[in-house]
Amino acid sequence: MSRVHDIVLEKILQQMEKGEIPWQKGWRDNPPINYITRRPYTGINVLLLSKGGEYLTFQQIQRLGGKIKKGAKAEIVIFFKPYTKIVEEVDQETGEVVEKEKELLVLRYYHVFHLSDTEGIPSKLKKVKHNPLQEVEKIIAEYKDAPKIVHDNPNEAYYNAVKDLINIPDKSLFYDIHEYYSTLFHEIIHSTGHPKRLNRFKENEKSAFAADSYSLEELVAEIGAAILCQHAGIMEKTIKNSTAYIQSWLKHLKNNKMMIFTAAGRAQKAVDYVLGIKEEQYMFPR
Repeated sequence: MSRVHDIVLEKILQQMEKGEIPWQKGWRDNPPINYITRRPYTGINVLLLSKGGEYLTFQQIQRLGGKIKKGAKAEIVIFFKPYTKIVEEVDQETGEVVEKEKELLVLRYYHVFHLSDTEGIPSKLKKVKHNPLQEVEKIIAEYKDAPKIVHDNPNEAYYNAVKDLINIPDKSLFYDIHEYYSTLFHEIIHSTGHPKRLNRFKENEKSAFAADSYSLEELVAEIGAAILCQHAGIMEKTIKNSTAYIQSWLKHLKNNKMMIFTAAGRAQKAVDYVLGIKEEQYMFPR
């Protein structure tokens, strides 16, 4: 077991002894909004739209001189449009049938495209300028057969095993550059579980979000991220939030701290794969 592995585990356990630590998301929330009006979509539209951030109608994209990417699909936004209808009603006093105006609402919809599905239109989301950390960027660049890394959804960080793709908010949306790299390392460790790499995932892993196997995988990813942060020399900036995340997932495992050591073994193998320290593929029991 490597010295770095030991250092990270020791620091995580020391942090845990201090009690419960609240986890904090490293990037700001970006609810779905209209690019032109800057008004947020509300109600059911928040559920209908697949991503956070900026959306435009086809006409807005054209007016701005942008283009829709090939294969991009529009999403639906609904709204209620008021209109006046003439109806016949019986006057309760005279008994006569009279015509009256009645205000009604009719459900309408229109199509919008997420900004990531367009070309030639810059984002107007509030951003923070961060300088890239060369030592960390070197680790990312040298990860052989790495999955594609995109910044399409500014509200979520995840690894999609089916598409072998990592989505993470752009670094400019993070409060701290160190949390950006820690979050990216977390998803990178997840990606090592793909069948073509270390083959850690079961066929329907994502179908049981709170299952022990999923909780264990989250521990693997966060401990692996912490080890990579230590390699890059930024762990002191991220260890508190990493510990908080580990504590939250340990609750799914009934606070079984021994699972940390099980996860740490897998995390070390994942880190070795990312760093290219070992060439052989590690197989885990299904």
